[in-house]
Amino acid sequence: MTAVPEWMRPPRPEGWYADDLDHLSEAPRHTELIDGALVFMMSPQRVWHARMITALVNSLSGQAPAGIEVDREITIRLDRWNRPEPDLLATTAPYDPSRTFYTPEETLLVVEVVSPESAHRTRHVKLRKYAEAGIANYWRIEDDDGSPVVHAYELDEPTRSYAPTGIHRHELRTTTPFAIRIDLDGLVPGRRSWTGHPADVCQRSYVATR
Repeated sequence: MTAVPEWMRPPRPEGWYADDLDHLSEAPRHTELIDGALVFMMSPQRVWHARMITALVNSLSGQAPAGIEVDREITIRLDRWNRPEPDLLATTAPYDPSRTFYTPEETLLVVEVVSPESAHRTRHVKLRKYAEAGIANYWRIEDDDGSPVVHAYELDEPTRSYAPTGIHRHELRTTTPFAIRIDLDGLVPGRRSWTGHPADVCQRSYVATR
């Protein structure tokens, strides 16, 4: 039986704290903290997943107004025992090259691209935790035969839970957390960009309007 490396042993009976991640130099990249337990990305990242994150970062960065930054794969310190790492986020915090995490108060939007290894955490655990922390907007992106489908949620403040606002195919248009328009088909190499009329988009997906 292989012995557990010493650095993987929790430093206290109640588990790991969020601040401990900054001192775990032995931990692999993309290590998260969920309920005081370390979570590692054990499976290799798919090219579709990586390309989707890059394309979304580029698209959102190009549309974000002054005062909003878009980052990829940076953790959010939700509380003492939870520090997940979303695939990308939009934040009001000014650029700081030495940052290792953001806080919920600074975070406007969290985006998770679903992978087989993280599907349950993304669809259930993280959705609940981001809402309880008060993050206003959450997108979950699913792979539908190579095409991205965006499931969008908005925070219901009194209940600290997410309400679904739309399932977007081909094109995403929203005004929250800022004016955004994304050609979803155009995010994927080799996929034809959506050129339909906006009315056709509404027939194919439920799009939130505010």
